[in-house]
Amino acid sequence: MKNNLIVSVSPHLHKGESVRMIMWMVVLSLVPAGAAGVFFFGMDALWLMALGVLSAVATEAVLQKAAGRKISILDGSAVITGLLLAFNLPPKAPFWIPIVGSVFAVAIGKQIFGGLGQNIFNPALVGRVFLMASWPKYMTAFTRPMSYDAVTSATPLAMLKGGGYLAHTSYLDLFLGKRGGCIGEVSAAALLVGALFLLMRGYIFWQIPVIYVLTVGVFTCIFGPQGYFSGDWLFHILSGGLILGAFFMATDYVTSPLTRKGQVLFGVGCGVLTSVIRLWGGYPEGVSYAILMMNAATPIIDRYTKNRVYGSLKLKVKS
Repeated sequence: MKNNLIVSVSPHLHKGESVRMIMWMVVLSLVPAGAAGVFFFGMDALWLMALGVLSAVATEAVLQKAAGRKISILDGSAVITGLLLAFNLPPKAPFWIPIVGSVFAVAIGKQIFGGLGQNIFNPALVGRVFLMASWPKYMTAFTRPMSYDAVTSATPLAMLKGGGYLAHTSYLDLFLGKRGGCIGEVSAAALLVGALFLLMRGYIFWQIPVIYVLTVGVFTCIFGPQGYFSGDWLFHILSGGLILGAFFMATDYVTSPLTRKGQVLFGVGCGVLTSVIRLWGGYPEGVSYAILMMNAATPIIDRYTKNRVYGSLKLKVKS
């Protein structure tokens, strides 16, 4: 006789989607941005993406084998780490850069904490910051789209930071991706296609990315170079890695707050830190550092924004 009276721990309602399925859907959402990177920068971009993914997957398999844990390279998480790491690289970076970055991202950013679900920082950003600190020359050598014979082009944010402005770069160019930058960040249009897919499927929520982007827009508008409310907020939103970071890295399930209130605070924090670094810091870009700093604050945010236990009452104490 089949026993239908089974008592188990929560959750009692299941959506029917596994972690593996969600991870591969995120990989699918990154395909438009990856295709745009190849379109604008050529096969060099595809080569770096392949090396990043293969290195991340191989590192995860070796470390899980060495630790005696189940090898779970087919869950897609290592693929995402390697792909996002490559997205944060200049298209003319040496071949060993994505290899070293992916190994560091998986080993130090993920597996050292115990693997998927236990890391406190976004692994891809850990790898990217490590590369930036170790080899800044290679990490800041950018090419213009479809210009593979030179590495002398500055990104729009770097030009703005240096006191200049790319007058010939229109908002449309910034939106489509006709500008210097990292492989996966240049085309806001392609990134938004993938982001819309994730939002429609319910794999990410709007609070973190939308609040993040809006905060950067408001902050950079208020604190402009010619006084208050003289900033080019749209330029800051479309330039750099803001769209990539806001929709695909700040929304990481493991390293972002659990509650909607906490996610709003997280998005505001990321936006303020990114803007401060861009406007007054030593780097033209601040997305990676902002997200990592807010990753560190996530446990505190979760502690003070946790939901009320179902069925409990708030007691008001009269003084």
